[in-house]
Amino acid sequence: MPLNSGDTATGVLFESDVETVDGGLTKDVSSLKTTDGSRLQLVWLNIVLFVIIHTASLYGVWLLLAEATWTTFLLFFPAVVMTILGVSGGAHRLWAHRTFKANTPLKLIFLFLNTLAFQDAVYYWARDHRVHHKYTETDGDPYNSQRGWFFSHIGWLCCRKHPEVVEKGKQIDLSDLEQDPLVMFQKKYYLLLMPLICFVLPTVVPMYLWGESLNVSFHVMALLRWCLSLNLIWLVNSSAHMFGMKPYDKNICPVDQGFLIFCRVGEGYHNYHHVFPWDYKSAELGKYSQDITTKFIDFFAYLGWAYDLKSVSQDLVRRRAERTGDGSHPVWGWGDRDQRMEDIGDTTITHQRKGK
Repeated sequence: MPLNSGDTATGVLFESDVETVDGGLTKDVSSLKTTDGSRLQLVWLNIVLFVIIHTASLYGVWLLLAEATWTTFLLFFPAVVMTILGVSGGAHRLWAHRTFKANTPLKLIFLFLNTLAFQDAVYYWARDHRVHHKYTETDGDPYNSQRGWFFSHIGWLCCRKHPEVVEKGKQIDLSDLEQDPLVMFQKKYYLLLMPLICFVLPTVVPMYLWGESLNVSFHVMALLRWCLSLNLIWLVNSSAHMFGMKPYDKNICPVDQGFLIFCRVGEGYHNYHHVFPWDYKSAELGKYSQDITTKFIDFFAYLGWAYDLKSVSQDLVRRRAERTGDGSHPVWGWGDRDQRMEDIGDTTITHQRKGK
């Protein structure tokens, strides 16, 4: 079902939202991206909690480097990746954008990992993210980057939502989520499940399985893991809307950023993602990219647990990049038809065989 977008929509969410043959909108969205600059009411409880969480996490960094066992040290970063997968693969690509479908066991895996990430229930996360895509860079955008890097990174969680965000959230169609019993189960029991999965389990498991101390287990595997994953995920809202290239649409703020492609397990191709948000790969390069999330989905597709994976054709991507891109559209290597003549002319080929 297409979403209620109205004339103020600045982005697309599903295939049904596009207005041009190459997946875009007919309006000039750059003229709609703004903020009224109004001051939003601060939520001091959240501010104090974030200060405490980040301070305790810094202590966790010291413990990870100075006191943690080798088992904890080696498993910490895989734990961060799995935490992020609960958002990038589950809440984001599966439920917010419906880029693929999953059977019940895979949904349960994603819901577990998503609860481990503690970024609110899938239902609310997907709602806010759909609003973000439909009204990106406006006052209807929950993490509007027009208000600055800090606001779009963490500041939006330290204040009350702009009235436009609340209003647009009421217009978004969430019927698919409401018809998913697993999503609604997580929503109903989130306040019970989240503390157990996000904090208790990561603390208890290292203590009993490999003898880690309570202090290290809590500050490293619970708090630091959660805090680091939060900030890596938030970077997509902040840095990936400001610093980088725009190979597919130079008229929008989201950018492709190499650093985030690696650190955010594949979510750094943000210019591509906002142009083609229904592509399950969230990138043009697919299996050749540093995209752990796509590889995770592909693995379960091989098992038959993930299915109906949506991809955008190379021809559509090329046409869109040629029409609205900033000229930085990547080439796969020598011989790519997008390779510029000046690049070919400036290339030196050594050790050539005679007669070739």
